[in-house]
Amino acid sequence: QEGRGLPAPLAGEGRTVRFTVPAIGGRFEGQLAEDGRSLTGALVQGGMNVPLVMQRGAIAAGPSRPQTPQPPFAYRSEDVAFDNPAAPGVRLAGTLTLPQGDGPFPVAVLVTGSGPQDRDETILDHKPFAVWADALTKRGVAVLRYDDRGVAGSTGSFQSATVPDFATDARAAVDYLLTRRDIDPARIGVIGHSEGGTIAPMLVQAGAPLAWIVTLAGPAVSGGAILEEQTRLIRLASGQSAEQNAAAGVIQAALMRAVADNAEDAGAVMRAVEAVLVTAGQSQTQAATVAAQMSTAYYRQMIAHDPAASLRAVRVPMLALYGGKDLQVSADQNGPALRALKPDADVVVLPGLNHLFQPATTGLMTEYGQIETTLAPEAISTVVDWVAARSGL
Repeated sequence: QEGRGLPAPLAGEGRTVRFTVPAIGGRFEGQLAEDGRSLTGALVQGGMNVPLVMQRGAIAAGPSRPQTPQPPFAYRSEDVAFDNPAAPGVRLAGTLTLPQGDGPFPVAVLVTGSGPQDRDETILDHKPFAVWADALTKRGVAVLRYDDRGVAGSTGSFQSATVPDFATDARAAVDYLLTRRDIDPARIGVIGHSEGGTIAPMLVQAGAPLAWIVTLAGPAVSGGAILEEQTRLIRLASGQSAEQNAAAGVIQAALMRAVADNAEDAGAVMRAVEAVLVTAGQSQTQAATVAAQMSTAYYRQMIAHDPAASLRAVRVPMLALYGGKDLQVSADQNGPALRALKPDADVVVLPGLNHLFQPATTGLMTEYGQIETTLAPEAISTVVDWVAARSGL
């Protein structure tokens, strides 16, 4: 599943070993061999129970990530923390990088994509937010990046939060910057990746004092439409036939309607999703497991949310960057939609780049860890040059 560095709390008794992987909703139980060199058991995840044998081996060196910034840095780096008054108990921990000098400096707040992310948006040993912060700060723009609530140094519950909740965390980051003398309050911007690209316009719509926004693979259509196109493109890139893809697309569309039409009622979503899946041939047990996942508050809000209103409300300069090989937030689907909603936005599609803005072959997620490049140079220069120009640099 290309997962790395996921917490897996361990327990056991005798030769029985158990661990859970909360990030993927998985758990394992197995028996340690007499020689201590293998574990034989089963992985339970998403309604599946599959045999799993793990063998002890040498710890391999990590993959090469040449763009990850290494000290000494040509700028200052400060650990910071700030509370979200809209969510008692949520204290967000982050890193503020500042150019040399006294300021006040223009600043960018980085907002992560979906899933529990640390301040570097670490995925498969890539640290794209560290790379963005390094490039921007060297150009004279301070950068604040922070751990999602409930992740790493931040407190609160990630699992119980929705996108509007995460938007209040981003607003708390903006408000924190407004308290600092070394930050220019008239030159604060937000750069949001993927789901963060949904949050950035929401902040403007809610009245956050932003000078500009950048969306990196930001949705311009509803979450349900995004997932329908995403799954279609992934099936095609994975080699599924046109006929199989069309049949799967009918089911996917029915699932999205089942969620969107009942988004205010978790029970109604569960019933509607179960009905679709049972009709499609899944067992009642399998259907119930998937329905439970699709009826969470986060999933229902994400599928039903249409960003059109927030995008139309943006009255500040906006850059929307897309990768031509992005299978998760398609440039062909979202670029034209955004141009129609906000004709004055700068919409840029960079050919050959995937959802993470890496140079890609297929765009499939299985490539992410195999690619050494964290961010394509043309993506970095496009964003940094645009932000610097809007910041008077």
